[in-house]
Amino acid sequence: MMTRADQVRICSLQPGATEIVYALGLQDHLFGVTSKCDYPPDALNRPVIVHSLFDGKHPTSGDINHTIAELFGKGQKINEIDQQVLAAAEPDLLLTQAICEV
Repeated sequence: MMTRADQVRICSLQPGATEIVYALGLQDHLFGVTSKCDYPPDALNRPVIVHSLFDGKHPTSGDINHTIAELFGKGQKINEIDQQVLAAAEPDLLLTQAICEV
């Protein structure tokens, strides 16, 4: 039986990184994803750490661009980290990226 000390725990905060984790066969080490991580389909079964402002909505790319530019202009965030889920995941490695410029 594998113990906590034997297993690297990964949280992916970027959908492309989640796909790479699966492609490398490391999905058993994946303990958290974003609400946008939907591929492969098993990623939908992982705990969600990051929720997007757009969750449950279907905005156009223009709507997304406008909203993000407006929020950044006000110094507000576009994603929310669920601190409880992140703490429970106890990650050793966070996979992320810098925010793309709008």
